[in-house]
Amino acid sequence: MPVVARHLMILGRVQGVFYRNWTVETARSLGLTGWVRNRMDGSVEALVQGEADMVDRFVTLAQDGPPAAEVARIDATDVAEDALGSFEKRPTA
Repeated sequence: MPVVARHLMILGRVQGVFYRNWTVETARSLGLTGWVRNRMDGSVEALVQGEADMVDRFVTLAQDGPPAAEVARIDATDVAEDALGSFEKRPTA
């Protein structure tokens, strides 16, 4: 399976609803590496990488996120792979 990396901007009601923690748990369960962080504008930003089918699965799941989230849209861009060993939560940017 080819490895892909995708940069995500997740918009909607996604802060203060456990979205980052949900992202870490979900990404790790799918065997993905990367990171997630809140943005000052109220969005959530993530970089997810791994097998293409697992990244696609993650993006599909992220459309719903945790129960309290209301995702309006996800802007996804393919990016170059990065040498990441795990999936982590990063500080707000």
